[in-house]
Amino acid sequence: MTAGAKGQAHLKRWITGLAALAVLIACVIAGGAAFSLLAGLGCLAGLWEYVRIVSPPGSRRLTQPMALAGYAAGIGVILAAHAGRADMILVVLSLNGVACGLLSLLRFPSDRTVLDGVARQIQGACYIPLPLALLILLRSAPGGMVWIFLLCAVIFAGDTAALYAGTLWGRHKLCPAISPGKTWEGVGGAFAALALYAGALSLLSDMPLLALILVLSGLLYVSILGDLFESWIKRVSGKKDSGDVLPGHGGVLDRIDALTSTLPIATGMLMWLERSA
Repeated sequence: MTAGAKGQAHLKRWITGLAALAVLIACVIAGGAAFSLLAGLGCLAGLWEYVRIVSPPGSRRLTQPMALAGYAAGIGVILAAHAGRADMILVVLSLNGVACGLLSLLRFPSDRTVLDGVARQIQGACYIPLPLALLILLRSAPGGMVWIFLLCAVIFAGDTAALYAGTLWGRHKLCPAISPGKTWEGVGGAFAALALYAGALSLLSDMPLLALILVLSGLLYVSILGDLFESWIKRVSGKKDSGDVLPGHGGVLDRIDALTSTLPIATGMLMWLERSA
């Protein structure tokens, strides 16, 4: 890729990123139905991309009954979270498992690989809708908006620093079998940016610097694992990007992979703090 092409790619990435960030900030601040709608759209787009990735080449599984059941379960999980019914999330996911069982019985005589499809569908229903439901519940919790901005800042700052540090100084591959573009130098840049971010937060608040660094480092570490997990799914399926809906970034799943992995940790931290208060 020429220098001019690289410059255009980075410009496209920044334009898309800033536009998406503006929408995210507006919806997080608005909360309520606007935020749940954004999470619902992200859920459906992510599930669509996930099914496309894990489906065998040439298959039409995007619109098959088991995939449609997954989309319905995803929307059900988001609606339950919007209503503040965390208990109903488990009911929806359980009903999805029942639906997969019934559909697999109908398909088994003609498709002996149906169990693989069931496993992929249930994984997708837990991998994408469930963390996004936690995001909605986190937003409705006291101080939840601050936590979401904190979490997003960790992910975005780490991702951007890793990209440019890896581009400038990357020599040693982090996990070449899964993601050839990621380097240890990029990881170092991400943690360096995190340290600066923690320092700024410590100055602006009364939180101890060491505690901030430990907490944010844990979140960044998990976000890297989430990124690698999604890259592994694409690598196994022979896909480079989950989609092309976000110019310069790939698909929706490419952008929320780190968020889906860190949300359970952030939600657990907030619940622990609330119980300790």
